[in-house]
Amino acid sequence: MRYILLNPGPVSISDGVRKAAVATDLCHREPEYYVLQDRIRSGLLDVYNCSPDEWTSVLLGGSGTTALEAMLSSLLPRQARLLVVENGVYGERISRIAGIHNIEFSAVQHEWTDPIDFERVEEALSAGDFTHVAAVHHETTTGRLNDMGRLAELCEQAGAGLLLDTVSSFGAENIPFGSPALIACAATANKCLHGIPGLCFVLSRKTSLETAAEPPRSLYLHLPLWVTAQDQQGTPFTPPVNSLLALDKALAELRNQGGWKARHAHYSSLAGQVRRALSRQGVKPLLEPGDSSCVLNAYCLPSGKTYAEIHDGLKQRGFIIYAGQGRLVSEMFRISTMGDISRYDMERLLAALSSVLFQDAWQPSMGDKIGQ
Repeated sequence: MRYILLNPGPVSISDGVRKAAVATDLCHREPEYYVLQDRIRSGLLDVYNCSPDEWTSVLLGGSGTTALEAMLSSLLPRQARLLVVENGVYGERISRIAGIHNIEFSAVQHEWTDPIDFERVEEALSAGDFTHVAAVHHETTTGRLNDMGRLAELCEQAGAGLLLDTVSSFGAENIPFGSPALIACAATANKCLHGIPGLCFVLSRKTSLETAAEPPRSLYLHLPLWVTAQDQQGTPFTPPVNSLLALDKALAELRNQGGWKARHAHYSSLAGQVRRALSRQGVKPLLEPGDSSCVLNAYCLPSGKTYAEIHDGLKQRGFIIYAGQGRLVSEMFRISTMGDISRYDMERLLAALSSVLFQDAWQPSMGDKIGQ
């Protein structure tokens, strides 16, 4: 059975990406590899039309957290003072990383289900003399899409550089690359870009790399080491070659499908179908629809059902969903509509949800006709 992954990464991939990942054995010290590496680095900038005169992309082996830790530990100078905005597990992870690397920081903390209180952020920026701000764009703890345009405006006013965790938004949500405050973002190949695990990256302003931490806080995670080698068609350590082969194909598919805006529209359509089907049966979303990303929505567990019952029932039918985290584990479940999901997959998913949750036969309404 092929499982359709409805968790927030890794995602179900296309046959083309799957074949590309194992298409050839490629040595990372051969010229063919460097052609591939150059093409991917350029393609990542092209996703959001970032000028190669101002921006560069840096490839790393590892998960999205690898890119996040590399961005923070490298691009925050030794004298930096960081303000972290937390409203979920991944915002709190930024603070953990800062603490491990002895980066001076303070946090504006929120409940996991709350939106960012920008008045509190503005007050902290006014009072704290912070050089940088870090936040999560799409907080997959709850599916909330944080308003990074508003945060970027506050950073501009305060003269602070903005570093973003865009691990679960890059390739499907609008990122404020036009703001001079945004200096870098961390992301991964195996989420909205529909690649495979093992490869992550940082998009950074070139000027930020010039003022990176010295001496380095890490060997493997020090971005200037990687970008210097990659700019010279090299690599300091063995890269995840098969993940690069897969991402090369995935980026081509993204371009052919209309880019990130088309992917945003597609995800939104699929998420809307799931939300409407659950709503008709009384299953409430954790957040208002306008507060969630197009990538993932969280739902309150219906009365009389446990997450294990829903998960196991859907898995028997070929679908993998995600539990809540921390204290939310007994209150909610999450469904992501990233990845290579066909119309037929959606028809089966909606029928499976109805069967598992409500033990009845699902019939589509006019609003849930696949493709509408």
